[in-house]
Amino acid sequence: MKKRILGKTGKSISEIGFGAWAIGGTWGEVSLEDARGALHAALDAGMTFIDTADVYGDGRSEKIIAEVLKDRGGERPFVATKIGRRLSPHVASGYTEKNLNEFIDRSRDNLQTETLDLVQLHCPPTEIYYTPEVFAVMDEMMKAGKIRSYGVSVEKVEEGLKALEYPNVSSIQLIYNIFRQRPAELLLREARRREVGIIARVPLASGLLTGKMKTDTVFSADDHRSFNRNGEQFDKGETFAGVPFDVALDAVEEIRRLVPGDITMAAFALRWILMNEDVSVVIPGAKNKAQSEANAQAGSINALSDEVMTALQKIYQQKISPWVHQRW
Repeated sequence: MKKRILGKTGKSISEIGFGAWAIGGTWGEVSLEDARGALHAALDAGMTFIDTADVYGDGRSEKIIAEVLKDRGGERPFVATKIGRRLSPHVASGYTEKNLNEFIDRSRDNLQTETLDLVQLHCPPTEIYYTPEVFAVMDEMMKAGKIRSYGVSVEKVEEGLKALEYPNVSSIQLIYNIFRQRPAELLLREARRREVGIIARVPLASGLLTGKMKTDTVFSADDHRSFNRNGEQFDKGETFAGVPFDVALDAVEEIRRLVPGDITMAAFALRWILMNEDVSVVIPGAKNKAQSEANAQAGSINALSDEVMTALQKIYQQKISPWVHQRW
C-alpha cells in the first residue's frame, strides 16, 4: 500500500488507515470476533495507521486494538487516539490539566503502551482553540513522554485554521469527502504549507457513498444513523456528513453514473479523497473482515480523470453545497 507522511510526526503511514469507531460502538452491534477480524484484515492488507478514541465503546475500541496488536507482535502500526469527549457536560472548562492527564493515562492503559503515538483533542468546544493553556498542557505531556505528538479533530474549517497557529499541532482530523468539499478550498493547502498532517474521517458519509442505501434502509436503535440524524447526541455533521438523507440519496444516484463498472462506489469515493495530495490518510471504518479488505483495495484504483473530478464538483455544488458548505 502507498505511503504518505503524517505532518510533523515525520512518520510514513499507509494512505488508507483503519477507522476504529465502528468496532467500539454506535454503529449497531459488532461482535468481538468481527471487530478483531476487521482489524486483522486491515493490518494484513498493509494498513499501518489506526484511529480510535477513548469514547468509542467507552474504551472497547482501544482495548480491542491493544489485544490484536499484542497477538500479532512484530512492528507496531501508528495508533492515534482522541480525548475530551468523556467530559459530561462537554464544556471548555473541563479541559483542565488534571482531566487531560487522566484521559491520557486511561488511554495508555487501554492501549497497553507507555507513550501514545498521537493524541487528538476530540472535537472540543470552539473556545478551546482560543485557550493556549490547553495546548501548553499537551506540550508538557510530550515533554513527560506520555505522548509523542498531538493534534486536533475539528468540526469546522475555521477551527482547523486556528489550530494551525499552535506550533506543535502535528495533525488535523476533519470530515472530507465528496459531500464535504469545502476543506480543499483553503485549509488542506494551509496545513500542507505548515507541515500539518490531514486525517480524513467520515470518508463514505456514514455509508451513503457505498451506494447501498435506499429510502427504506433501517438502522438499529443503537446506530448513530438512527439516533443522531439531527444532532441529538453530537454534531449532526458526523452523521451522513450533515446531508439530509433523501437529498444525499438523490446525489448518490448521479454519482453512480460516474463509477466504472469494475469498482465499487465506496472504493471510488475513497479514491476521490486520495486524489488530493494534501491528505495524509483516509480512515474508513469497518465492522468485519470483508469491509476492511474492500477499503484496502481503493489504494490500487487508477486516478480519476479530470472530467470525473469536475462532474463530482458540479454535483456537490448543485445538490449538496446548500446544505453543508457554510455550516462546517
